[in-house]
Amino acid sequence: MTRGPATPLPPPRERRRLRETAALTQAQLGTRVGVAPGTVRAWESGRTTPRGRKREAYAKLLATLAGEDPAGRATRAPEEEPDSGPVREAEPETTPETHAQPQPQPGPEAKPRPERAPEPQPQPDPQPQPVALTPAQAFDALYEFGAPALVRQTFLLTGRREQARESVERAFQAAWEHWPEVARDRDPVGWVRATAYEYALSPWQRFRPRHRHPEPPPADPGDRTLLNTLLRLPPRHRRTLVLYDGVGLDLPETAAETEASTPAAANRLLHAREAVADRLPALADPQVLHRRLAELASNERLRTTLPPTVRTVGERRNRFWTRAAIAFTVALIGTTTLTLRTAPTHYEPPVSPGKAVRGVPPRVVQGALSDEELELRRKLRDQMQDGPERLSPSLE
Repeated sequence: MTRGPATPLPPPRERRRLRETAALTQAQLGTRVGVAPGTVRAWESGRTTPRGRKREAYAKLLATLAGEDPAGRATRAPEEEPDSGPVREAEPETTPETHAQPQPQPGPEAKPRPERAPEPQPQPDPQPQPVALTPAQAFDALYEFGAPALVRQTFLLTGRREQARESVERAFQAAWEHWPEVARDRDPVGWVRATAYEYALSPWQRFRPRHRHPEPPPADPGDRTLLNTLLRLPPRHRRTLVLYDGVGLDLPETAAETEASTPAAANRLLHAREAVADRLPALADPQVLHRRLAELASNERLRTTLPPTVRTVGERRNRFWTRAAIAFTVALIGTTTLTLRTAPTHYEPPVSPGKAVRGVPPRVVQGALSDEELELRRKLRDQMQDGPERLSPSLE
């Protein structure tokens, strides 16, 4: 049984624009579709994609919002004019001089000229056919293209070289694990960037032993001051500033990647710029700030691992955790089975502890028989113990 094609949806950025144009909050839109506001936020950021009935309801609601959007009606393509029928080729005009001009008649001695062979027309070069890449080759190309820049950007968020490199590698390993989804994404680098930023800014990083040992700061005093200023910003403000002024995303894309509304992202950006300008007045201009962030990230010598190594480490880690989960499940099943086999099937009351009984005389060993006892025993042995003779009367 085959499934029908999924209902098409607009890009995540267009979904967000349609909702904001209709003056709807994520909670209101989620109420209409029947999902939580966090699910709508994930749909608009491109993290997840709706499926099934939720996808149909969401697509229908977006189509309704797009029909009510005046900007959407203005961008519709104009209707094509109806055809006026087949177009006739232009006939060459004839003039009286053309009709009056006599045609030369070939004489008797005229010989036909030999016809020339047609010159070969140059054949156009065949268009090169696109070469289909394997998943590993496509992943390696994506890693070589985006990894160096992502490591530099993550360094601006953390101020630690090894943590930035590890965050990008973990993000690419997650992308390789979900490669079918990442390969179809409209912005795979953005998918990896969001994962790397979340891993780098995770609060659990501070509990790692590596975080206790500070790394050497940049050699240039200006770069050192700018990096310290960035690290003093709250993580959300720092991430918004790096995405907007460092990477160059626009405000809606920055808001979608940080999972915030556009006004909230704008407020974070303004507060971050004010905090940087208070300490470094020369960076009050956004263009100068963008250039200094690029220089700070480029001055550091940040290395990246080879793509095959990243894929191999990720696959090895997945195999390890899969086997650990299987072993834990088997151990749990074995423990449960042993408990069921050895556990009592009914209640057994506990045995009370023993107590010493007092007042009972001790057992005495039987001694030698007396004369009377010996006579009685002899008499009993001589008499018959059973038989009919025992019941017959006798005279003494």
